[in-house]
Amino acid sequence: MKDDYTRYKRQIIIPEIGEEGQKKLSEAKVFVAGLGGLGSASAYYLTAAGVGYLKMVDRDIVEMTNLNRQILHRTEDIGMSKADSAKKKLNALNPSVQIETYRDEIRDDTVEGLVGDCSIIVDAMDNLNTRRILNRYSLKKGIPFIYGGVEKFNGMITTFIPGETPCFECIFSGIKEIEEVKGIIGPVPGVIGSLQAIEAIKIILGLDRLLKGRLLFFTGLDMAFKEIKIEKNPHCVVCLGRQ
Repeated sequence: MKDDYTRYKRQIIIPEIGEEGQKKLSEAKVFVAGLGGLGSASAYYLTAAGVGYLKMVDRDIVEMTNLNRQILHRTEDIGMSKADSAKKKLNALNPSVQIETYRDEIRDDTVEGLVGDCSIIVDAMDNLNTRRILNRYSLKKGIPFIYGGVEKFNGMITTFIPGETPCFECIFSGIKEIEEVKGIIGPVPGVIGSLQAIEAIKIILGLDRLLKGRLLFFTGLDMAFKEIKIEKNPHCVVCLGRQ
């Protein structure tokens, strides 16, 4: 359609995308877990790029303290479910994208029904337990899991590909949940969430040079990126024998 070409023209003219790549984007199905700071940014840019189907889950309501970083939500949305608030904004941004949202909790007994037939998981959660559930499901189904984490002025991101890379548990097995409110400056989840959207788009397009086996750190105070190589844990209790 002419309107679609006009909407996506600035990315269609990129050699790595073109009209064939835009068609791939329009046929893709992506699951976004969480609609806070990370999920707001990644879902916004995936919708803007024309990813055909986005399925998103968040169990929380919009609160005043969310608004310094969660760009899909507004002051008038306080008290509304984040799922409904996000859907409203994303439908207005790009009506041609199918947006499906749920106010639900991702648990071992719900994850399969929630992710459904999506072929990419974007992790925009703020707790380790849910990330571990998503990691196990990623391994079970053999689908990419794009991890992002933020705190204060800092963020990090990597892409876990079952069969090719370490899994989440390989890297974070010794980390325990800390029950405290973490500080965060708003632009940091914007940076990491945007990078997650780029990784998802590259996976859909079949482009190489993903963050496979690389954990990328962003430090806002230094305005610096650095990365470390990450490897499979041969004793990982989650992915051992499953990759």
